[in-house]
Amino acid sequence: MNHLAHAVLAGDEPDLILGGLFGDFVHGPVPTDLRRGVELGLRLHRAIDVHTDRHPVVVGLRSQFVAPFRRYAGILLDIWFDHLLACDFARWCATPLQRFSDDLLALLQRHADELPPTMRGFVAYMRRSNLPAAYADAAVVGRALAGVGTRLSRANPLHEALPVLQAMDPALRQGFEEFFPELRDFAREWLRQASA
Repeated sequence: MNHLAHAVLAGDEPDLILGGLFGDFVHGPVPTDLRRGVELGLRLHRAIDVHTDRHPVVVGLRSQFVAPFRRYAGILLDIWFDHLLACDFARWCATPLQRFSDDLLALLQRHADELPPTMRGFVAYMRRSNLPAAYADAAVVGRALAGVGTRLSRANPLHEALPVLQAMDPALRQGFEEFFPELRDFAREWLRQASA
């Protein structure tokens, strides 16, 4: 899952959302100086990623990618799932997509001094690019994938992946429709147990 999905799955609590967004920028042991909600959000992010990577629907979708894209199928699915979520956002969230995105950026701005250093530059990029709302636009997804590709250490085909994803969209959409409701239930149950 990518940023939009992690924010949605974290629920309504700002600290959980903030921690959920930290997940791609905080590696290794969970820092001990985080507020309880931020820590829970970070742990939820990691639990969602593990659950997603092992889920039979996701495993099946990854296997449908051909070389050289199969090696990057996890990245491709994460970002395309945010696209699918953004395209039908009203189905998954009561808040309109643009307002949700604006609120998310405002939350990050209010807590700018708490953000991991590597996340600060990404938040500026999010603001410039109107993310995560702009993930509804496939062209923005293509640019995002190309950007991810430039940050990887080896040569990769991510800048060429958009047409592949568009061709696979019916199967990916079907998989998302099956998987995301179950993932939402997983996140809710994880939070219930973690908060008990």
